[in-house]
Amino acid sequence: MDRAVDAVNLGATGVDMSLWGLFMQADIVVKLTIILLLAASVWVWAIVFEKWSSLRRANAEGDKFEDRFWSGGSLDELYDQEGAKPGNPMAAVFGAAMGEWRRTARVAGADISHTGVKERVDRAITVTIQREMERLERWMIFLASVGATAPFIGLFGTVWGIMHSFSAIAAMHNTNLAVVAPGIAEALFATAIGLVAAIPAVLAYNKISTDLARYAARLEGFGAEFGAILSRQSEERPA
Repeated sequence: MDRAVDAVNLGATGVDMSLWGLFMQADIVVKLTIILLLAASVWVWAIVFEKWSSLRRANAEGDKFEDRFWSGGSLDELYDQEGAKPGNPMAAVFGAAMGEWRRTARVAGADISHTGVKERVDRAITVTIQREMERLERWMIFLASVGATAPFIGLFGTVWGIMHSFSAIAAMHNTNLAVVAPGIAEALFATAIGLVAAIPAVLAYNKISTDLARYAARLEGFGAEFGAILSRQSEERPA
């Protein structure tokens, strides 16, 4: 059985038809293309794992923070404990809004309800959400770029490899399939690696983008609710 497999791998011309053999026999341009695509694929999976763990952690910490926030405790105490040095995006939104509200209260004094506190708090919430989402969305453009370009990079390697193979065939004056097949297989290997890099990148980009949009909506919803709470407190303060 092993001899039969070896015979298939070596082919009729004694050429190693295994994946490693195809890579080692490929033209230098095809080799560089394959190495580039393999590096991109490894980086894609590293980004996917990082985004998955970051979003999972952000949602879990957000759940815990919202439980504490809606427990009825003092907002000032919660701010001192977590808002001043937030450890997650939800706490960062709370901290930015609460900090702006406190600063406005100190500056405006008793006349806080007439100083545009709502606009300032809303602006602080919006800026914080944008900053936190930019941090979570880091490297997403790389996933999109790999998904869009990897098949074409692989195709470039394939075209180059086939051109090289045809040049060799013309020099040998031999069009026997056993002579043509190894070179074409080497070239097509680049396209296969391009698809291996592109398909996970596209699927991951779509899934992670959806999860990020859902989390952004969650932050915006929390920010809107908290902003309304601070606005009511401002209106209830005595003039």
